[in-house]
Amino acid sequence: MAFDTIETPAGKAGSVLGGSVNYFSTAASFYTTVQIVAVVGDDFPKTHLEWLSRRGIDVTGVQIAPGKTFHWVGTYDHNLNEAKTLSTALNVFAEFDPKLKEQHRKASYVFLANIDPTLQKSVLNQVENAQLVACDSMNFWITSKLEELKETLARVDILSVNEGEAYLLSGDKNIIRAAKYIRNLGPKVVIIKRGEYGAMLFTELGTFIAPAFPVEKVVDPTGAGDSFAGAFLGYLARAGATRDWIKNDSEKWEQTLRRAVLAGCVMASFTVEDFSLHRLMELSQEELTERSEQLLKMIKLV
Repeated sequence: MAFDTIETPAGKAGSVLGGSVNYFSTAASFYTTVQIVAVVGDDFPKTHLEWLSRRGIDVTGVQIAPGKTFHWVGTYDHNLNEAKTLSTALNVFAEFDPKLKEQHRKASYVFLANIDPTLQKSVLNQVENAQLVACDSMNFWITSKLEELKETLARVDILSVNEGEAYLLSGDKNIIRAAKYIRNLGPKVVIIKRGEYGAMLFTELGTFIAPAFPVEKVVDPTGAGDSFAGAFLGYLARAGATRDWIKNDSEKWEQTLRRAVLAGCVMASFTVEDFSLHRLMELSQEELTERSEQLLKMIKLV
């Protein structure tokens, strides 16, 4: 949970709400109930925590520590697929050591957001019987803590990364070989996000290519990947998908994964339409359903 200061070709936004947890949990809440574990400073607006609670998101795992909240400053040029980081102030996040309460340890679906893989392993060590574990990472951890990240990946079912991160992790510029390499590290499901080009799903049954929903004006791509992940895992949770489906009903597993990827693409398309969480915070279930149906029509063979 963070503050972001962002500049894109569409404008600027200073100290607005951001962070993986905010985007992921808001997106996932359209499909299922959500519990979050995070840390913020005493400068974080309590009104936002109250808003999350009204969305059915359990915020009892949010620690409020003395000091300032994580603050990221970044900019995008006309290549909106890649952000340039200008500064990162970890603040209270620097000392974050996630401790799961009993209800969090019993969660059936776990998403390890983009944090130090050592902390990701710490969370996994506290989880008791998750049915599915998904994970995210970034180039910083891939280059600085590769072995720790590999230890985490050996214990997860799903990895979601962008194209550049997949190439960096695998050491291969071919997306097919990169996905194969990553799957051999542990995750049975690999999702490679490709920004305006959508996403690719790689499983033991093959490859699925999902298009991005075409948006007339992209304002801010920050959080699109986390929104994608939230809708994706939220969809799987609502469907009751578990890793046992891989063995017992592989066709159902594959079809559910593909629909979850499409759900992620649709959710991300709303996120980019405004700065921060503004668009997601006003998004209605009716709008989400309508755009989901539109995307299905776009990819349907006549």
